[in-house]
Amino acid sequence: MIDENKIQELFSGYIVRKDLSKLVKGNALVPTYVLEYLLGQYCATSDETTIATGIETVKEILAKHYVNRSESQLVLSWIKERGRYKVIDRVTVTLNDQKGTYEASFSNLGIKKVIVEADYVKNYPKLLVGGVWSIVDIEYRYEEDRDHVPWVIEHLKPIQIANASLEDFIAARAQFATEEWVDFLIRGLGFNPDALSERNKWYQLVRLIPFCENNYDLIELGPKGTGKSHIYSEFSPHGILISGGEVTLAKLFVNNSTNKIGLVGYWDAVAFDEFAGRDKQVDKTLIDVMKNYLANRSFSRGTEQLTADASIVFVGNTSKSVSYMLKHENLFMDLPGKYQDSAFIDRLHFYIPGWEVAIIRNEMFTAAFGFIVDYLAQVLKLQRSMDHSDAYRKLFDLDNTLSTRDKLAISKTFSGLMKIVYPHREATKEEIEHVLVFAMEGRKRIKSEILKIDPTFDPVRFVYSDLETGERKEVMTAEELRYPMLRGNTTVPDPNASDRHLDAPGSSDANVVSLGSALTPSGGNEGTQGKPVQPTGPVHFTIAENQTGISYRSLFADYLRGAKSINIIDPYIRKAYQIRNLVELMQVVLDVKTQAEEINVHLTTDFGDYNRFEIEDNLRKIQDDLMKVDIVFTYEFDTSRTLHARSISTDTGWKISLDRGLDIFQRFESGLLALAGIDQRARYCKAFEVTYLRDQDTGQKS
Repeated sequence: MIDENKIQELFSGYIVRKDLSKLVKGNALVPTYVLEYLLGQYCATSDETTIATGIETVKEILAKHYVNRSESQLVLSWIKERGRYKVIDRVTVTLNDQKGTYEASFSNLGIKKVIVEADYVKNYPKLLVGGVWSIVDIEYRYEEDRDHVPWVIEHLKPIQIANASLEDFIAARAQFATEEWVDFLIRGLGFNPDALSERNKWYQLVRLIPFCENNYDLIELGPKGTGKSHIYSEFSPHGILISGGEVTLAKLFVNNSTNKIGLVGYWDAVAFDEFAGRDKQVDKTLIDVMKNYLANRSFSRGTEQLTADASIVFVGNTSKSVSYMLKHENLFMDLPGKYQDSAFIDRLHFYIPGWEVAIIRNEMFTAAFGFIVDYLAQVLKLQRSMDHSDAYRKLFDLDNTLSTRDKLAISKTFSGLMKIVYPHREATKEEIEHVLVFAMEGRKRIKSEILKIDPTFDPVRFVYSDLETGERKEVMTAEELRYPMLRGNTTVPDPNASDRHLDAPGSSDANVVSLGSALTPSGGNEGTQGKPVQPTGPVHFTIAENQTGISYRSLFADYLRGAKSINIIDPYIRKAYQIRNLVELMQVVLDVKTQAEEINVHLTTDFGDYNRFEIEDNLRKIQDDLMKVDIVFTYEFDTSRTLHARSISTDTGWKISLDRGLDIFQRFESGLLALAGIDQRARYCKAFEVTYLRDQDTGQKS
């Protein structure tokens, strides 16, 4: 839980209620950072009266000064009649080398060739490329001269927070636990952290790395609707989003005819939207220059070699399922043909699997306080020249088969996440390992696909060693866990390394469940066997977060078959979805029992802080329904409040221990058209562990 008083105290003036942007936006097509800049001036408080007054003030400012293109002539008339007027618009400046002057154009107001003083260009060089949202005082001065431009910029102020202190930010971060801090960051992005899985939260944070890490090369491919491009257009005044089909060599790097530096010379992050599309026509010269820039941060202007620090981001949609891409082609199959080049792909540092990122829904947004996005963008910018990768090198060593580019990619991702989550550089060994594994997985996803495109690349081992214990651990991607049968020969397995996955931090000898492997000793992974499983000794599985293809049937059916008495211990059968979980388990019991045979099922649970009578009413309804199908369901509440361990045991001698009980699935759409609502295998899992024991394993009857 986030301490609301603490964030008010530590970040006063730099937080805003995140739902206010929608309340004031109206028809103003401005980025979130512009709206939150204004809200931060008037609504950075928890006092409802002040917030209400502030909202009206911001609405009034937008109504009076934001220029809507359809009303541009009206605003121009106001400027002429009043002599001077303040506008909010995107301003772009160009150099008129014939006259030796700088000239501004206003995106929505529609006026061009407005003279700009050189000092503005020196102080805000981004005016020269891409444009900057600004608050501008414009005057009207008419002269008879035909070439005279009557519009004059009296004052120009870019919309951005100027006084962010990195030292204060770092000191305040030290007051938060890691989980609390991550949730607070997620709030800053506008999301409700309770609506996102832990893995999903970390993918949102990876999207921030280009803003705090120089020359970071990121790609995200996945389904539509996951907010892939949103952060690069809305989050920071230091990033720019361009259409993948609109970029040219001159626009991105340098125009050799004018000697004008392109986007990479002015922006911290340049993102290519709609980058995917196999049939897109691309300039091979641009690709060659891009590859050199991604590798060496340099490009040429005539005979002169130039460097820049801009990070590059590629986002696009996938057209096929993950299994199709892995089986028939590769995870880069939707890129334009000329970008499906092993040399280009090898220069990328991290691949965000968009199919793991939640589709954006209204209930995912937060109405609580979070960072003003521009403030967070500023403190990330202040860290761009820092390097935090030394934090893992003191504790862990990467396998020597990894190439220099592999290690660089891992180090840059690690450093970026450390700046975001641990800017105070205080992290436990386990937390550092967590970040390292995540960084390695994102790079492995890239390297594992390269050999499918270019077999001349040498296979490598994504293994790291614990310098203290000497233990070697192999990092697995979610796809390898989910589709082991589709795993190619792109990496070399290490027989001395244990499996390691971000969301499976348990003992190193734990088995990792994957879709292609049997979940039960009998091999009936969807519980299709006709008799109970035979004793085979203890079996332990770890299921990774975001894994799909898991169901109660695959986990429990073969172990419940043949039982006449089943005992369920789970203190968390309270909320509506948890009671639904119980009903879905009963469906499995119904499927495996012999027709006309009666089965006794007993539940021990705890109502916690919820209304006992409401829960009991629901359980009685279940009881009545189950009686119709020969299942005698009984229940009891443990009033001692000491019930923690969760398990399912049978009179056939099986005991199934579940660290999460029945609550193994993430939130999912349950509408009539949602497959996840009727088939558990379509749902994303939470990370959890399950252990199967027989009487002789425990030394006592279950």
